[in-house]
Amino acid sequence: MKNLKFRLIVMNFLQFAVWGAYLTCMGNYLGKAGMGAEISWFYAIQGIVSIFMPALMGIVADKWIQPQRLLGICHLLAGAGMIALFMMGQACATPDKAMFITTYTLSVAFYMPTLALSNTAAFTILKENGLDTVKDFPPIRVFGTVGFIATMWFVNCATWHDGALGFTIGEDSTKFQLTHFQFLVSGVLGVLLCAYCFTLPQCKIVKKKAQSLAQQLGFDAFKLFKQKKMALFFIFSMLLGMSLQVTNGFATPFLTSFKGSPIAEVANSFAANNATMLVSLSQVAEALCILLIPFFLRKYGIKKVMLIAMFAWVFRFGFFGVGSPDFPGVLFFLLSCIVYGVAFDFFNVSGGLFVDKECDPSVRASAQGLFMLMTNGLGATIGTLAAGKIIDHYCQWKGDYLMEITPGGWQTAWFIFAGFALVVAVAFMFLFKYKHEPEK
Repeated sequence: MKNLKFRLIVMNFLQFAVWGAYLTCMGNYLGKAGMGAEISWFYAIQGIVSIFMPALMGIVADKWIQPQRLLGICHLLAGAGMIALFMMGQACATPDKAMFITTYTLSVAFYMPTLALSNTAAFTILKENGLDTVKDFPPIRVFGTVGFIATMWFVNCATWHDGALGFTIGEDSTKFQLTHFQFLVSGVLGVLLCAYCFTLPQCKIVKKKAQSLAQQLGFDAFKLFKQKKMALFFIFSMLLGMSLQVTNGFATPFLTSFKGSPIAEVANSFAANNATMLVSLSQVAEALCILLIPFFLRKYGIKKVMLIAMFAWVFRFGFFGVGSPDFPGVLFFLLSCIVYGVAFDFFNVSGGLFVDKECDPSVRASAQGLFMLMTNGLGATIGTLAAGKIIDHYCQWKGDYLMEITPGGWQTAWFIFAGFALVVAVAFMFLFKYKHEPEK
């Protein structure tokens, strides 16, 4: 059994290592490659494909291909796309925009379903070997976050000089976090994970009762909107979901922009030269905050926990607005990364648990899909595009950096995001009614 758990740990580690290689640092490369104005679209694409691709791949896994094998196939296709992006970047400093975006879209379209497929494969393997998913899966899943952080640190420090790999935390324009090499790291790991998936134990396909296409795609969960409580919950999930990808897309370009400062102490600071590593502290906080959720849910209930998450987003953005790379301003960046754990986990994980508790078993799976659709699909897509418009209004790419057009532009943008999160939190406080019964 220990060997089985270890194999699932490796799968989860690689699953998120693939994503961590580029998700938070892609904006720096895109700006240098002439696609700075499209950064928001690259992150919005993840939300768009999340609306339909996971459901379609879920149908395929339920009917025709065992989930662990489909997981491998999806990673192969996604990894091939990432390697193709690297080759485009290798061939030209400013790749063809249309071809680059198309290839990226296809790669992401096959990666996003793997987030659900990896869970399906792990749950099935654990159950078929007599293990408890509630008890045994969380310690396995934590290694996914470890994998995400590991590749963030790798691309932050890795360099490529004259055919030789090196590592540094100092100033270096060839760092993978600034170049197309981040896509190569993701692609190679994806191909390795494909091969690994085919070594996992088989997950037999279980015949299920006939369902309409609408039921298979989860559309039957929309009937939950007839209940006022659930309708408000999903609407606020979408509004809060608008915050999810903002810092993924723009935190590292923001921190790296300080390298263009005329003040040497700021330009040469650790934060300005190691944006990806600094932002990775957000994922560390995320892993630790998962452990707090059971206590907070039992003690305070879903409404207060969601409110804590919403106000944490206010501080997440606000701390970026008042921080700076030099001491003591850098402490605000660190605080922003710490509160991210609460902002992300208390919303995403607690929201999923609320849906599981409140919904009828017949639509529970579809309701979880609807929750993901409203947050990571519609919410994240709309929020990322809106954030991109705001940042483009105050900042523009000048050489290798996304610099302010007017003084205080970055700060204004972060305060706008913080203000939006605050309005959502206050509205949720007064509109969402839920009475918590504390467990004895």
